Amino acid sequence: MGNKGSLQPSKGQNSIVEGCTCQKIDCLLPASDDPEITEPAPEEHPTESHELANADHEEKGAAQINHGHTEVRDLGWNDHPSDVPAPLVGGLSNDELWTLIRRFNKQMYHVKALPEPPLGGLDLNIADEEEFSPDKLRANIERLFLTVGVGMVGFWKHIARLRSWRERNRTLAFAVVYFGTWAIDYLVPTIIAFLVVLIVYPPARACCFPPAPIALIDSKTGGIKQPTAGVLGSDNSLTGAPEKHQGEAVEQEASNFVNGFTSIAISSATGKHPEVDTQATEGRSNGLENSIPDPTNFAMGAADAKDKAAGGEPNVVHDKSKEPMSAAMWSKTRLVMHATGDISDGWERFGNALSATAPFPKEKPRIKLAAVLAPVLLISLFTNSYMFMKMNGLFIGFGFFANPIIWRVASYLNRMFPQWQKLLEIRNTLLKGVPTNAQLTVTLLRIGEANKAPLPPPPYSGPPPPNVTHETAGQDLEHLKDVTDTELENAVHPDAAVTTGTDVVPKKKQHGHRILAAIRGVAKGGVETALGTDRLKAAVGGEHAKNRLGVLKSGGIDRAGPVDFPCRFKGKKGHAYITTTATTPVLSWTTEKEDADPVFSIAIADIQEIKKVGGLGWKTRLVVGWATSRDIADGILIVDKQGNKKQLTAMELREELFNRLITMGAQMWEAW
Repeated sequence: MGNKGSLQPSKGQNSIVEGCTCQKIDCLLPASDDPEITEPAPEEHPTESHELANADHEEKGAAQINHGHTEVRDLGWNDHPSDVPAPLVGGLSNDELWTLIRRFNKQMYHVKALPEPPLGGLDLNIADEEEFSPDKLRANIERLFLTVGVGMVGFWKHIARLRSWRERNRTLAFAVVYFGTWAIDYLVPTIIAFLVVLIVYPPARACCFPPAPIALIDSKTGGIKQPTAGVLGSDNSLTGAPEKHQGEAVEQEASNFVNGFTSIAISSATGKHPEVDTQATEGRSNGLENSIPDPTNFAMGAADAKDKAAGGEPNVVHDKSKEPMSAAMWSKTRLVMHATGDISDGWERFGNALSATAPFPKEKPRIKLAAVLAPVLLISLFTNSYMFMKMNGLFIGFGFFANPIIWRVASYLNRMFPQWQKLLEIRNTLLKGVPTNAQLTVTLLRIGEANKAPLPPPPYSGPPPPNVTHETAGQDLEHLKDVTDTELENAVHPDAAVTTGTDVVPKKKQHGHRILAAIRGVAKGGVETALGTDRLKAAVGGEHAKNRLGVLKSGGIDRAGPVDFPCRFKGKKGHAYITTTATTPVLSWTTEKEDADPVFSIAIADIQEIKKVGGLGWKTRLVVGWATSRDIADGILIVDKQGNKKQLTAMELREELFNRLITMGAQMWEAW
């Protein structure tokens, strides 16, 4: 793309405050306030995301300032978070930005370039034929918890606060308005008008529903309580667990939610109690991929074993239904995964419509939502309860008995307008141009690429956070008037009786620990031996063995970027480089940093497909991770327009390279 569409410094604008070593954004701003914008060719900005990324933004961060050089500017990829310029993007704190990127990394696995612009104006929608994988299903369930789950819990706790009468003035105001409008038959118009006010005037939300930490509110009484984590270490999590970086606590809750749900499901199938330790059974397998039994069959086999142990054989009817039922369940998993993704997408779009994040417009989505409710409000003013029930009866009867008419109309529309259902989707009508969090994130990443200043990756979390309250715990809660300072102090500070995973608790002596350690030692030796033979197999040309070389990380983090990404290609150590100084940005790979002759080069504009791949098979990962306690470096597969495939392996910065590749060019992506 070159520099088209990015901010071009005008005459006299190249001067940054010289001699200043601070990271304040004011010192990084150009001298003039009137930057010139080079008009790009239409094909350079095929979607609204591309246009917004290359626009002139009123509020600028460090990544939105064109530094006037052809080379990429490092904004602190390997620096401590406190040393990174703040803000990186105008209108968004660095912690909020890194939270979006961290969740984006977990959500995106596989993207393909679209030949035509998407209907809704924004790319990176989920493909209808999205591939199924257990990891993606897990990621979608965790995302559903983070969006809908946490949102619904927060909503219910607001209801509990209102019903408790502990905030007497607020509850009294709601009650007077409710019963007053009910008495004069204006209850429905009042509720709709109230929703319109909440939509178009954001300050009304905090006035009518003052915020409070979710973990601090008792869902039964509406009063305050001790957070279940024993300390108020975060405001947006359900347990109040401490976190080192914003959003990490609730993300860990989502992961534990899926783990707990899985444990309950397996325990129900096998008849075991939840507290049964399953690690010993995991340690019995010390082979690699081909010799490891498929864990998805454990529940089925264990259920049969339970029936046999109870004194009976599974009868023939059950045996005949086993395979069809299993096949039917697995055939629907992709639909379930897609449905959870669609629900989360819809929730995120409504959230971003009500509270837009720059550079997306803030007023337009709210006005569109309010405009939809305006005619409903008008109709409700002239509709009594009898007419309302009469119309509902008509619609229910038509939907139940008019199936032949509905079927013929749908067949006609499918024949004459094949995409009519797509056109009527809410993302292409009411919420057109409103992004999901993934679409918002890719736009923010494109902003950095447009100005040759890629956004730094989220900071490494490292050791667990201390079990202490966060800095602002208990502040700005004056609206909880019935709560004394002593009660609030006791609620937000650590409780010695409640322990978390970060607390040091004396462990009981485990009789099977030595046996388990011995099994683990044998498994570790087997893993190291098996992976060691990969060097011999790779030497004689084994492609799979080459891809497994170097997958086990060796200790400390050796980060690089934003242009240099250490990795392997066909088993050989080297570096992937992104070059932007040429006319066309290029991804190349060389064996040495000083080697000017790359082994291969791919123009960014020619990339057609990018897929994250695992360094090891998923069954092998279970055993290797348990036996060695070492991280596994994964890889990435890149496919160009000619169908040529290049697989880079053993990458510590896979997510960062993936993000740069999908945001540098003018491609329109679809998530698979």
